[in-house]
Amino acid sequence: MTKVEDFRDRTVDQLGDELAKLKKEQFNLRFQRASGQLENTARFRLVRRDIARIMTVLKQRGGAAPAPKPAAAAKKPAKRAGKKT
Repeated sequence: MTKVEDFRDRTVDQLGDELAKLKKEQFNLRFQRASGQLENTARFRLVRRDIARIMTVLKQRGGAAPAPKPAAAAKKPAKRAGKKT
C-alpha cells in the first residue's frame, strides 16, 4: 500500500502510468479470483484503494482523471422498421 504523500510527489504523467499499471493488475486479480487461483485476497483491496488514491490526487490537482480507453467501440444496432399491421 502506497501512502498518498508518495502520489502527491509525482507528476501527472507518472500518476497516469501508475494508474494504468494498477488497473491492469486489478483486471488480472479479478480473473484470478473468478477462476479460484487468487491466493492473496488482500492484494485486491490494496490495489483498489491505490487506484482511488491516485484518482483523488489527480482530481485535486484540477485535472480530471484520465478516462479508461475502451477496448472496442460499442455500436448500437440500427433500429429496424417493424411490420405494421
